[in-house]
Amino acid sequence: MTGQLGLKLMRDGLCAGVDEAGRGPLAGPVVAAAVILDPKRRIRGVRDSKQVDPEEREALAVKIRQHALAWSVAWADVEEIDTHNILEATHLAMRRALMGLRIGPAHVQIDGNRCPAFSGLGLDCTFEPIIDGDALRVCIGAASILAKVTRDRMMTQLDQVYPQYGFAVHKGYGTPAHYDVLDAIGPSPIHRRSFEPVRLAEEAHLKRQMRKRRRSPSLTLPRGAGEGAAPAHPCAPLHSDSRPAESVEAAVMTALADAR
Repeated sequence: MTGQLGLKLMRDGLCAGVDEAGRGPLAGPVVAAAVILDPKRRIRGVRDSKQVDPEEREALAVKIRQHALAWSVAWADVEEIDTHNILEATHLAMRRALMGLRIGPAHVQIDGNRCPAFSGLGLDCTFEPIIDGDALRVCIGAASILAKVTRDRMMTQLDQVYPQYGFAVHKGYGTPAHYDVLDAIGPSPIHRRSFEPVRLAEEAHLKRQMRKRRRSPSLTLPRGAGEGAAPAHPCAPLHSDSRPAESVEAAVMTALADAR
């Protein structure tokens, strides 16, 4: 989950930027990143990840990881999103990312209108929420890019585990094509069942399965949403009978390895 390992240090005057990617999608984790840029090494082109095309984002992510004084990426999984709600899960991912930095910043700037709760984490620094911070502060823009690139890679890898959903294309967001698949086959184990479109799609799918079962008594219903196994990996808390949890774990770890 951390971008760099080592003893934690404290450097006066350094600022960490924190941002997330993936609050809005119907599926997959919410990912956060924390970045401390080197004041002496400017990285041109860093800005809000939504304003950067995918190829440029990938190139900037490489430069950020190479030249930042410290960076860290973390996430909250689907089970945590469904248990706590998306805002609390996002704040959880942000706390994990900040705690993963090997350098303790003096100040932390966070994209948004509120800061996560940091009490009890032993962080000796000040915190500042900034609305549209990813467009206004370069350190937050850098965190935005790392979070977005990492999450996109996760979803591309998870597309190999659940290819029917098109995660590599829409990254879990609610596109028309995504809604069509949800309506046709129901949600996957990595869909967020606390989100109403997913919950409604699951209910409709289960009703169709029950009707089929009544028509064909010998038909055995597959274990699906609500009946998944115990968490196997922080980014893949559930798995289907047909695709072992190890497949999901391998997909996520490949994405993280690529980010190195």
